[in-house]
Amino acid sequence: MRLLFVCVGNSCRSQMAEGIARHLGHEAESAGTHPAIQVSTHALTVLASKGIDTGTLKPKSVDLFNAEDFDMVISMGCGVSCPAMKIDQDWELEDPVGQSLLVFEETAIEIEKRLNLLE
Repeated sequence: MRLLFVCVGNSCRSQMAEGIARHLGHEAESAGTHPAIQVSTHALTVLASKGIDTGTLKPKSVDLFNAEDFDMVISMGCGVSCPAMKIDQDWELEDPVGQSLLVFEETAIEIEKRLNLLE
């Protein structure tokens, strides 16, 4: 399945979703409405702890993507609105930015559970 994960900063939730989805065999990308400068250190730590390659992860703008190129566009939450892009699902996950590593780990577990439900 070809998936696009969208959030605001594209530094935490959507980056973890992109990495985990790829690890599970999906084609995945992530993007933000206001992309951050870099991926969160905690997000990278959590993915690395799962054996997921993080070398290609970087914040990207939703303007670089077309929803029609994906089987599903998933908003991570925070009321992300993309006027030129359809959102198929809103996972409404709390943004872990600035929180502890444990919160990032819990977010990653929830992302993986939801991805497994898509299969």
